[in-house]
Parts: sequence; C-alpha cells; structure tokens
Amino acid sequence: MTDLLERLRAFISKENLLLQKDRLLLAVSGGMDSVVLCELCSQAGFDFIVAHCNFQLRGEESKRDEIFVHNLAKKYDKLFLLKRFDTLHYALEKKISVQVAARELRYDWFGELLENPGLGANILDFKSPALNFILTAHHLDDNVETLLMNFFKGTGIAGLHGILPKQGKIVRPLLFAKKDELRKFADEHCLSWIEDSSNESDKYTRNYFRHQVIPVIEKIYPGTMNNLSANINRFRDIEILYRQSILLHKKKLFEQRGNEIYIPVLKLKKSEPLRTIVYEIIKDYNFTAHQADDVIDLLDSEPGKYIRSSSHRIIKNRRWLIISPNNLEEAETIIIDDVGCWQLATGKFELEIGSALNHKLQTTNKIAQLDAEKIKFPLLLRKWKQGDYFYPFGMKKKKKVARFLIDNKLSKNDKEKVYVVEMNKKIIWVAGMRIDERFKITQQTKNVLVMGLSK
Repeated sequence: MTDLLERLRAFISKENLLLQKDRLLLAVSGGMDSVVLCELCSQAGFDFIVAHCNFQLRGEESKRDEIFVHNLAKKYDKLFLLKRFDTLHYALEKKISVQVAARELRYDWFGELLENPGLGANILDFKSPALNFILTAHHLDDNVETLLMNFFKGTGIAGLHGILPKQGKIVRPLLFAKKDELRKFADEHCLSWIEDSSNESDKYTRNYFRHQVIPVIEKIYPGTMNNLSANINRFRDIEILYRQSILLHKKKLFEQRGNEIYIPVLKLKKSEPLRTIVYEIIKDYNFTAHQADDVIDLLDSEPGKYIRSSSHRIIKNRRWLIISPNNLEEAETIIIDDVGCWQLATGKFELEIGSALNHKLQTTNKIAQLDAEKIKFPLLLRKWKQGDYFYPFGMKKKKKVARFLIDNKLSKNDKEKVYVVEMNKKIIWVAGMRIDERFKITQQTKNVLVMGLSK
C-alpha cells in the first residue's frame, strides 16, 4: 500500500484543496480520525492550529475530551482554541435535534474563527494571522454512509455526491482513506486517541448504517465500499453535467423583470423532463419538491391562480408564470384575493365592497366603482404592458392601453408608473384613470366594488 502521507499529498493536489503556505484550522474531537489528521498535517509540514468544540452533552466524558485535545495541541506545539456550548438549550430554543444543533454551533464558530482566530484563544489582546481553511477528518467510510443516508432520504442527485472534498472554506482531505487505513496508520505511529461512547449507540442514524446496514450489504456484495467510492466520483461528474443542463434551461426560460421572473407557459410545457426542471426552478425560491406538481397544474389553470412558499408566490397570468416576492414592496404583480388594504412600494391599494343602496357615486377617476357581481377574485394588480387592452368607460370599442396613455398625453416617465387591475385576462381598471365599460355600475347593480390606489 502506498504510504498514507503520499496519498494525502496526491489527493490534495488532485482535488486542488490546499497550498503549502495556507494556514489551517483543524477541527479536532480527540477521536482516532482527527488525531490522524493532526499527525498527517504535522508530517506534511502544514501550519495549523487546533480547535475543539465541547458540546457539554456527555458530562465528565466531554471534559475528558477537552483536556485530551488541549494536550494534543501541546504535543504539536500548536495553538489550542476552545468553545463550550450549551447545546441542549440551543436545540430547544431553535426546536431542532441535538445533532443539528451541534452542527450549526460548530460551523458557526469555525466561520467566526476564520475571520478572527483569537476568539477562542482565551488570551487577552491575542492576535493571529488570518486562517485560510477549516479541515475536518471525514473519511471514506463517512462518505459512503452519507451517500446511503441521502439515497434513502430522497435528497436527489445533489445528495448522491456524498461529502465534497471542498466546500467554500471547509476542506476534507481524508476522504480518500478508509477508516481501517487510518487506524493502521495510528497504530504504526503509536498514536493515542479517545473513544466517544455515543459512537456505539445505534439510536443515531449514522451509527445504525455503520453497524447494521453496511455490514449486511458487504456480506452480499463484498466490494461495496470500493464500488460506492467509485460511484461517488461518478455522481460528482454527473451532477456537474446536470447543473449545466439546468442552467441552460433556466437561461432559455427566464425573463427577468425587476424583482420578478417571467416564464412562458408554452415553452415550459415543452421542456423535458418537466417535473425535474420545474423543481430545479422553484427550489431556489423556497418551494418544496411536492409543490412541483402544483406548479405543473398552474400551467393549465385560469389566470390569477397561484401558490406560495415562505418567501415567494408563483402566479399564472395569461401566457406566463410569474415568480414574485411575497414582500409587496418588492413585487410588481400583486394578487388581490379579497377586500382589504395593501401597502405597495408606490403607495397604498384599497378595496372594499358595499351595498349599492347606500353608495354615493363619486365622479373621480382616482377611485374605481364597479358592479361587484361581475367581479371574480383573484384580481391582479400589475404594471401595464404592451398588448394590454380594455373597453374605456363610455366607449363600445376596445382600445389598447398604450394608445389610451398616448391620447392622455402621459410622459414616458409617467407611463412607466401606470398600474392596471386584471381579472381573468380582462383589464377592469387602468388605475387612477379609467374603468372598463363592461364592469360599470348600472341600475341593476346590487353591490359596489370600490378600489383606490393612492400615493
């Protein structure tokens, strides 16, 4: 077998992970993997400091780990950085699992240390050169476990590449090595380490895969670890091709208009594979995989239908799907689905419905007064665009909104500020200017819908 140090150097070079001059932060738990990482980095001549997270979850054992890693840093004559976390409190406060809490706390702290290594030094006025990368001791066994867990969780193609050797400032230089190889190296170099008792418990998903699932698979397919390792590399390449294809589809489909994305319905319907492309489009706006089917249903729905995520809406509007922010002050297309008041970037929009018996007709164009029985929600409040037309109040023939604005001698700047209210492909009001003849109040009107757009 090639020497582990030589293989480390070859892996770092192949994956373009580090330069010899880089200053490194080693995340050290005290377990065998991270102890080997320290020894290899020392033998390779890297400049590094040692960081340890005490999550205070295992009582005296956690304290033992902290002391061990401190002594390990002394052995290599390296700076020791320590952070103690109230992990349980954080998990309860955030309503997340202890494992997720520990991960968030750990990487948040590491990120802070990249900016200021002195944060964990416990030395007054300590100053240290900036760090270039965080190194963790993840190895090939960890990667295979991650691949399998992601596969069964259904994370899609992005989860099949497993743990990446480099993500931003986080580097995993041991992903080429099996755990047995690390253990052999540790024995050959007389390294000591500590065992985390929680690693033996199968109540944690990763441990269950490690102790129960993978050994059974290995009995059926003896080359499982090597085969899955090769697959991980293939999946990484496949994902690159996949991302390139998705970017091409987005480039063909997306039309950026201010803070909104317009996607032509007919062009999207012809895209294959439709559901995958739809999901890749909407996931960037906090929509879930399950909502991809809802978006596909929107393609054949009537105008005004929409779905929401925590941050955005996707609206069907004639020939387009519009991805629009939920924040009304950022959106250019507003869904009006009931009476109420909406605060917009340009002012305020109000809508109410009342009885025609008590209604006093107003003669201003600043307010729209329409026959409520002829109006069906949802309505869309949006900027006018070329091709829009309506039947101006008092006229029997339709007129393009563009010509209507010219006839009213609006300047180019004023034209850009004009909104229209649309219902099922029909313009019912050029806001602040003229209602549509087809929706006017008549003697038969029972209820009046009143809209106003003010600055």
